[in-house]
Amino acid sequence: MNKQEVYDFLYDKGISFEITEHKAVYNMDELAEVELPYPDADAKNLFVRDDKKRNYYLITVKGDKRVDLKAFQQQNGTRRLSFASADDLMAIMKLIPGAVTPLGILNDAECRVQVYLDRDFLDAPDKIGVHPNDNTATVWLKTEDLLTLIKEHGNTVQTVQIG
Repeated sequence: MNKQEVYDFLYDKGISFEITEHKAVYNMDELAEVELPYPDADAKNLFVRDDKKRNYYLITVKGDKRVDLKAFQQQNGTRRLSFASADDLMAIMKLIPGAVTPLGILNDAECRVQVYLDRDFLDAPDKIGVHPNDNTATVWLKTEDLLTLIKEHGNTVQTVQIG
């Protein structure tokens, strides 16, 4: 799904959302230069894989958090983790680096990616800001709505405390 298809999908599902259009951003430093309506709800997304390239994970945390992959591995019982390649990202979620988002799960036809969402997103205001499969906008929606979309698509999703 491209950006407009994501908007249409959310609309068709009856999900309430807001859109902030902005310049293309490729990392959290660049996003910090953009004026956002809910800066405390923006998400940082890490697409990682295990050392055997058998399991892929999307780790989504609040934008100001750091993720210790070794600690994550120990807490969640995974094999050793490292960042997945741009080729894997394109093959599995049809995304480019800088546009990684939980909404990319909608492009994961084989439901290969396991999603780990930081539990902090469930706190008030229960809102999360993610790219609509394109790094020129941020979509703001309820965290529970995002979790429901991922589950309905068929990917596993867990809310865990990260960082």
